Amino acid sequence: MILHHIQTSPAQDNALATCLRYIDKQDTVLLSGNAVNAVLLNTWQHELAQRRILILEEDVKARGLTERLSQFNVINYEQFVQETLHHDKVISW
Repeated sequence: MILHHIQTSPAQDNALATCLRYIDKQDTVLLSGNAVNAVLLNTWQHELAQRRILILEEDVKARGLTERLSQFNVINYEQFVQETLHHDKVISW
């Protein structure tokens, strides 16, 4: 079980697209930094719909997206640390 940490917007590079090619069903995707913007786009919402997605709260707040992303599983830094301990491996893209 892997925690895939995506930090860049899909408009910046192909980290998210590459991650989704290699991810397994039991893996988790954590979006932070500019990657939180991915879930604003229908294309990426559809791609991520069948995955366990976590979004870092501080980055959601920093971008003023708290209300728009309220339907997603938003976590704080303490929960982020717990997720890293829960997963066998963390890959930062």
